[in-house]
Amino acid sequence: QVQLVESGGGVVQDGGSLRLSCAASGTILSINAMGWYRQVPGKQRELVARITSGGNTNYADSVKGRFTISTDNAKNTAYLYLEMNSLKPEDTAVYYCNAYEAGYGMDVWGKGTLVTVSL
Repeated sequence: QVQLVESGGGVVQDGGSLRLSCAASGTILSINAMGWYRQVPGKQRELVARITSGGNTNYADSVKGRFTISTDNAKNTAYLYLEMNSLKPEDTAVYYCNAYEAGYGMDVWGKGTLVTVSL
């Protein structure tokens, strides 16, 4: 199975930038797609950006043109990144890394990293 560990969250001012990272280890060859989701208290977790193994990407309308998702691979680890620019207070949330393992038909989640955008 895949294990996911996020990093890169923090506090940034309105208009600032942050880069989130997610390291995927384990059965990474079974990963069909990876993505970033976010959640604020009292609301459902929502898709921010997603990328397939074929390189196809999709973004939430609210982040198009500001966020960029990308991947990289090392020998036994896959990396997922989210470059976030022109951040707004409404981007404040816990951001979760997700991997879909097609072979097992299941989603795997990281523990999340908090992003806070202050005025």
